[in-house]
Amino acid sequence: MSKRLEDFIKDNREEFNDIEPRANLWGRIEAELPEHFKEKKKEVKTFSLAFVLRVAALVVMAMGTGFFVYLNRKPATVNLAAINPEYAQQQIKYASLVAERRNELKSVAKTDPQLYHEFSSEIAKMDSTYRKLNKDLLTSPNQEAVLRAMIRNLQVQSEVLNQQLNVIEQFNEFKNQQKNEIKSI
Repeated sequence: MSKRLEDFIKDNREEFNDIEPRANLWGRIEAELPEHFKEKKKEVKTFSLAFVLRVAALVVMAMGTGFFVYLNRKPATVNLAAINPEYAQQQIKYASLVAERRNELKSVAKTDPQLYHEFSSEIAKMDSTYRKLNKDLLTSPNQEAVLRAMIRNLQVQSEVLNQQLNVIEQFNEFKNQQKNEIKSI
């Protein structure tokens, strides 16, 4: 039977196609539909170029401000007394001792800059190690051990500075002796 239907449609195709619906048929059908079946036209929102540029400028400014704040934030500090009050006192003592010795060593820079440069390069190496330990103190799970290492570093710096100052003192005494010997001759 389906074969007969297909043959009938093929034989009479032109008669099926010559009837066209009226042009306003779909408009009338749509008008008769209830509201919930009708297609709602969505409003397309457009933004002006000026608005887009303002938003972009605000985003760039906000990101720039955040980046500036991030770069200029001060690193967090650790309360050494909270870790160990005795170690905190030792750290302060040795840090001030090292600062004093460095000031004494700076007075040598005027008289003998080459010697000062050699001595200060040794201390600079130890100081960079101290700063690294100080950074590590913030994140270390064993802060007391890092604090002890910092104190030991300051002790070594103090000893090295004392030795350097002794060498300078002996060198100056030697110079004075040579001057006195030359004068006496």
